[in-house]
Amino acid sequence: MTERLVVIGGDAAGMSAASQARRRRAADDLEIIAFERGHHTSYSACGIPYWIGGATDGPDALVARTADEHRARGIDLRLGTEVVAVEPDRGRVRSRDADGREEWTGYDHLVIATGARPVRPPVPGIDAPGVFGVQTLDDGEAVLRGLDRGGVRRAVVVGGGYIGVEMAEAMLRHGLDVTLVDRNDQPMSTLDPDMGRLVRTALEGLGVRVVSGAAVREVLTGPDGRACGVATDDAEFPADIVVLGVGVRPGTDLARDAGLPLGAHGGLLTDRAMRVRGSERIWSGGDCVEVLNLVSGGLQHIALGTHANKHGRIIGTNIGGGYATFPGVVGTAVSKVCDVEIARTGLKESQARAAGLEFVTAVIESTSRAGYYPDAATMTVKMLAERGTGRLLGLQIVGREGAAKRVDIGAVALTAGMTVDQMVSLDLGYAPPFSPVWDPVLVAARKAADVVRADTRKG
Repeated sequence: MTERLVVIGGDAAGMSAASQARRRRAADDLEIIAFERGHHTSYSACGIPYWIGGATDGPDALVARTADEHRARGIDLRLGTEVVAVEPDRGRVRSRDADGREEWTGYDHLVIATGARPVRPPVPGIDAPGVFGVQTLDDGEAVLRGLDRGGVRRAVVVGGGYIGVEMAEAMLRHGLDVTLVDRNDQPMSTLDPDMGRLVRTALEGLGVRVVSGAAVREVLTGPDGRACGVATDDAEFPADIVVLGVGVRPGTDLARDAGLPLGAHGGLLTDRAMRVRGSERIWSGGDCVEVLNLVSGGLQHIALGTHANKHGRIIGTNIGGGYATFPGVVGTAVSKVCDVEIARTGLKESQARAAGLEFVTAVIESTSRAGYYPDAATMTVKMLAERGTGRLLGLQIVGREGAAKRVDIGAVALTAGMTVDQMVSLDLGYAPPFSPVWDPVLVAARKAADVVRADTRKG
């Protein structure tokens, strides 16, 4: 008897699950229906700021697999169709198409891959024309239309996280005067404040006006109703375009209404096979779930395409009759603004304290290449190690070319549970065009190991 798989969400996790299930099970064994409320599928949301900034083409260049390609592989993909209700007890979903027609569709397996939603501060004027979120390809097209209106000279970016700094770069590339307004004391709150301060200095050096510790209280509008600036408690900042980069939250309203279990961060709770807890037939992955942090041992919400694609592959394998699990994450992320590279993995100081961990820190400055080699770029590396054991807890890097991807050394070391002393002996690649004799990460590990030993003797 043919089973039916229903997928809600046509991007990374959802379509990876559908594609993997199709590889493992034939169409006469498993019917697959996927609902996507937008107009695109299987695209790189991470590439949207670079498309807007002109560094890459779009939107077609950001699409990994088109709707027609999915359909040719035996997946009934329905674009412009939103699932508006899930009834787990009856094994069915209700969908609504672009014309408002609704219908029920039964399922044997359900994948919820509803992604994340941009946070929109609940302030007056937030929905005015000229205010843009950046999450989907449709959003990217809307921003570009806004920039093409003419007379756009000033941009205000609200939020100093990954999307915020990336969109600040995109606005700079369009030749705009850019103000970044962030409620945190330093941009990039995923870093410790001392490292975030380096990002602020770099942004200001690029010509971005950074306003920290300032929450937006209102989006100002002109006589035509369009956004013309933002207001904080202390000042007003004029703008011809306002871009929101204040983060995302799990898109789990549908799951909440269906009575499915959510965690402290609002994401769906799953087991390691990515099956929703308490449900035999419902699976979930991507930006709408919470995942295990292997360093802290707690759950957290991380919206990244790398994890979403892995989740989808695991779900599809399990639905297809195989077996796969997702072990967790260490929290690795990289970004850039113009030539400034930003990277982190593991825990920052506040996260380590929240997990009940005691730690020491080490901060060093080094270069991406041998100092005598042309174009050697500076970088600052910060490392956290557990007090007593010396176990690596976290790594943060801010620098120029060649800095960000060095964080992968820390990601591997965290996954392996290595100590900073063990890291010092890592056999990393060396040649003057690529690294000093002592790689910056190893210099930080060596200093951290010294601090751990000194702290142990003192204790």
